Amino acid sequence: MTKDTMPNAFRPGAVDLPEAEAALVARRQAALGPAYRLFYERPLHLVRGEGVWLYDAEGRAYLDTYNNVASCGHSHPRIVAAMAEQAGVFASHTRYLHDRVLELAERLLATMPGEIGHVMFTCTGSEANDLALRIARAASGGTGIIVTENAYHGVTASVAEFSPSLGRGVALGAHVRAVPAPVSGDDGTGFAAGVEAAIADLQRHGIKPAVLIVDTIFSSDGVFADPPGFLAPAVAAIRAAGGLFIADEVQPGFGRTGAGMWGFARHGVVPDMVSMGKPMGNGYPMAALALRPEVIAEFGANARYFNTFGGNAVAAAVGNAVLDVIEDEGLIDNSRKIGTLFADGLRDLATRHAGLGELRSSGLFLGLDMVRDGAPDAPAATKLVNELRTEGVLISTTGPKGHVLKIRPPLCFSAENVDYFLDRMERVLSRL
Repeated sequence: MTKDTMPNAFRPGAVDLPEAEAALVARRQAALGPAYRLFYERPLHLVRGEGVWLYDAEGRAYLDTYNNVASCGHSHPRIVAAMAEQAGVFASHTRYLHDRVLELAERLLATMPGEIGHVMFTCTGSEANDLALRIARAASGGTGIIVTENAYHGVTASVAEFSPSLGRGVALGAHVRAVPAPVSGDDGTGFAAGVEAAIADLQRHGIKPAVLIVDTIFSSDGVFADPPGFLAPAVAAIRAAGGLFIADEVQPGFGRTGAGMWGFARHGVVPDMVSMGKPMGNGYPMAALALRPEVIAEFGANARYFNTFGGNAVAAAVGNAVLDVIEDEGLIDNSRKIGTLFADGLRDLATRHAGLGELRSSGLFLGLDMVRDGAPDAPAATKLVNELRTEGVLISTTGPKGHVLKIRPPLCFSAENVDYFLDRMERVLSRL
């Protein structure tokens, strides 16, 4: 979205800020430049986090139901301890043998279908998708990329060209085709038809398809989860055209959907590559690309890959600790159970408030439409997000029209946290 249409954004001069906050904003603008954005009409000055809570400079607590980075909970003591311990012993790149790096790779592969046989480490999801594109082009001999109309896959020069949600100020590449996102209830036929049309258009322009890449919960498109299996026909279509399927699991991965470790598993497909990031390090910058051995064969024979910080010993210690916490604390099962409870509560609210529309969810990833006379209502969604902020609850919006409430709490969310959220939501809806 452009600077002027980006929802839930602070706009300098639009609201009066206390002197101290205004000074901090001015310092930020002077130091970081014009491309950065802040959430909320009145920005938040956060200084610490613990579990599902974030705290501002005055000590006020906010229930975090948005941030996917600290997926196991903010400042999780086991993960922080693993990070500090390894940093105090040894921290270097992956050109030396190190048990923990191999342990993390093997544990990640154990969560994947048997066809996925290698892992390559990066620092960010953007890097993982950039690497995936390079490998896909070597493996397929093509250059064409198919994404959904409001997809976000990262910010490197190559990846930004197939991230339509960055807005009109970031041009799509000539080799990119954007297709409509799925709609609720589509068995996959409709989405596959869009992919097939994009394939045909690429071929008509002399461009061989290389990849179909999707975020398997379609989070930037508005969150589309059902019915399970709807991705399979589109995956078959890109493979029939000689291209590969990349599952972008940066947002739905690591148990968030409550149906297993990875979002693609709900669809009964085995990707050619799987990119992952954010929750992988619970706040430590790490990401990875998992892939079929045959996909990397051509690339690996002719190029070398190196990443100074990707997969370093500290990252490996953190990644292993994250996997330990997910398993030991039953976070995937918790995501399923609490996500169902959360969805039921939101549907109940929708029966009593006309401004709430369709809910789409899987586990602890929920997208709720704000509507007016049945049409998308982005101003109401933005208003609700900012009113919830005043009530101590943090969410955001998503979707091409900016009218979908994006609800994505840490996986350690509890029934009590759900009640807290619903109570504050009820208060705000009653005022609106």
